[in-house]
Amino acid sequence: MSAPEAQPERPGPPARKGGAAALGWILTIGLNVVAPIITYHQLRDHGWSEFGALLISSAWPVLDSAISLAWRRKIDEFAVVTLVFLVITAVVSLIGAHSARALLIKDSGVTGLFGLLCLATLLAPRPLMFYFGRKFATDGTPASTAWWNGLWQYEGFRRTMIVMTAVWGVVYLVEAGVRIALAFVVDTDTMVVVSPVMIYTVLGCLGVWTAMYGKRSQAEGERRAAEAAAAAEAGAGAGAGAGAA
Repeated sequence: MSAPEAQPERPGPPARKGGAAALGWILTIGLNVVAPIITYHQLRDHGWSEFGALLISSAWPVLDSAISLAWRRKIDEFAVVTLVFLVITAVVSLIGAHSARALLIKDSGVTGLFGLLCLATLLAPRPLMFYFGRKFATDGTPASTAWWNGLWQYEGFRRTMIVMTAVWGVVYLVEAGVRIALAFVVDTDTMVVVSPVMIYTVLGCLGVWTAMYGKRSQAEGERRAAEAAAAAEAGAGAGAGAGAA
């Protein structure tokens, strides 16, 4: 009987340009955290209402999305998700109660919807974190995209994407619930600072956990592949010895 075939090792990722990735993160933090906080307080100091200052401050994330689309020059799954939530935000702002608290609750609802979306995609052929991972693990070139898509054939990679998606979904549902509760007990001037800080603190913690979990899963996959290769080699050697006897 022939020895079992060892599963091939995952191919390594293609080279990426670190400068472009760093610039993208700087723009994201600047336009989604720093600029909205400064804009809100400047407008409040000049007599704007809480609702008006919050509404104008929300233009910065819209600008960030536009820059991302212009930079990549294409629409991918990540951009589609972003645009969907921008539409939800705009609709809720128009038809919802025009109060600062309502806007803060709406923002929390958006992250809660993201959590639900993560969990819903567990029923899809590929979970949401597969597409998010492809955006941040590749530079968008055909070669790097093909490399990422090819990893789906590995059982360990598929399990990793499913676990990541489930964790992100649950964490963002909890985060949204906490921010909604805080919107009723904390004054608006404080909450407008706390809310984005919470969003990106949770995002940062999830990012660190995702990187650590991904590396651990990759190391586990490589260990199993090495064990399978060793077992196959030993089996082949034993078969050859038996044949010679």
